[in-house]
Amino acid sequence: MIWYGLLAVVGAFFGHFNPILQFPPLILAFPAALAVLAFRSISGRACFRTAYLASLTAVTACLYWVSLPPHDFGGLPWILAAPCPMLMAAIMALYYASFAWSLRQAARVLDGPLLVLFAGLAWTVQELAQNVLFTGFPWLTLSSALAPWPGAIQGAAIIGAYGLSGVYAALAVCIVRGVNRKDMRVLACGIVLTLAACGWWGLTREFPGPVQNLALIQGNIDQSLKWDKAYQDGTVDKYLALTQTALDQGPLDLIIWPETALPFYFQESSPLTAKISLLARTARAGLLFGSPAYRHDFTRNSTSLHNRAWLLDETGKPADWYDKEHLVPFGEYVPLQEWFPWLPLNKLVEGVGEFAPGTRVNPLRLGPLALGVLICYEGIFPELAQARVAAGATLLVSISNDAWFGRSSAPGQHLGLTVLRAVEQGRFVARGTNTGISALIAPTGQVTARTNLFTDAALTGQATALTAMTPFHQTFAFWPWLYLGGFAGLGWRVWTRIKRAK
Repeated sequence: MIWYGLLAVVGAFFGHFNPILQFPPLILAFPAALAVLAFRSISGRACFRTAYLASLTAVTACLYWVSLPPHDFGGLPWILAAPCPMLMAAIMALYYASFAWSLRQAARVLDGPLLVLFAGLAWTVQELAQNVLFTGFPWLTLSSALAPWPGAIQGAAIIGAYGLSGVYAALAVCIVRGVNRKDMRVLACGIVLTLAACGWWGLTREFPGPVQNLALIQGNIDQSLKWDKAYQDGTVDKYLALTQTALDQGPLDLIIWPETALPFYFQESSPLTAKISLLARTARAGLLFGSPAYRHDFTRNSTSLHNRAWLLDETGKPADWYDKEHLVPFGEYVPLQEWFPWLPLNKLVEGVGEFAPGTRVNPLRLGPLALGVLICYEGIFPELAQARVAAGATLLVSISNDAWFGRSSAPGQHLGLTVLRAVEQGRFVARGTNTGISALIAPTGQVTARTNLFTDAALTGQATALTAMTPFHQTFAFWPWLYLGGFAGLGWRVWTRIKRAK
């Protein structure tokens, strides 16, 4: 069994983005190895244990970068920071071990297409659970590993990224069963042909609409210096200079700076805010950027801090703003503090303070553009992109600061997840980051332009303001119930058959 556990680790690590070598199809080895462990384990307990250990190792390897922020910026010594990936993996491995255990139970009474269907639904449901439980962390989704191959992810425009993950998990089980069975090989070929047809359909779609000229400014600001007041002038001057480089290439409709590009309160009048307003007015372009912000509640005599994206119009005046709604636990707030104030919990990363979530999801409007803003890891949640487009967004804008994670797997993995939002919603995505990877992503998931890590960059390109809705967007509320209902129905059938057999 140890070899299959090793196969799971190799498939997960080299299937997902990593600094060594990524080969997306290898991701199928992860569910395939778990399926073999399920079919060959001597008991349910042994199945869960071996699948858990394999998944724990695989997820820890993929998320090794989780140790970097608490050590590099949170002040934790390596002896405390190094176990952080394993602590997170200890939770995530429960999902994958549950998949293997449930598959083993199903294989006792189901076979052929029904077993394959069960496997696909089980995988989809566990990814849905990762999206919701423990504030949600759907990071290592199966379909995100395939983002570098746009033809392989077009099904997300119909059934969503989680549904597409289930299809690939089902394909992996077909391959495992097909070693000795012709009918499973035929079924596997049918799944591959269906995926290929979806790829052809998705990549040949046209997206007519008003074309906008965009610039993504990657400031590459040292995270350890970012919040030092002595460097504020230098930070602003650097963004102004890079923006001018973009303007020298031609007129722009929208300029995008990353999350917390301005490490001070833009809402307060100062020479720095005047410089930024002058830039937008001189460029005759919209300017979107991140900055911390605060709001006073005079009725409660309280002040809340927010991770905000500001939009300035062509006159240099604030046109609108968006406050991040899905905050990062221990990065932007400390969970459980209200209920357990006596616990010694602190934020692991530096910043201006503890943020409060925003409540507005309306798009920020600029001429023909309606900008659906996603800040940092909000881009990994399908329901947040769905809400932006449902509110009228014609372009998705993802601003982030992945400097916390250094030259690791995290920026590439984050980009892959964001690519899926473009396909699901049929929208261009402009992804602006502090240190990379900044990118322009087409609705097909094709990355039309991108930057490298830790480089100063002024990336220019074009995007189209779109209003058409994908099949997935139109049926978004239907799919979770179908997946949960189908899994529950087959699960009930498995349980009753096993009970009768006893």
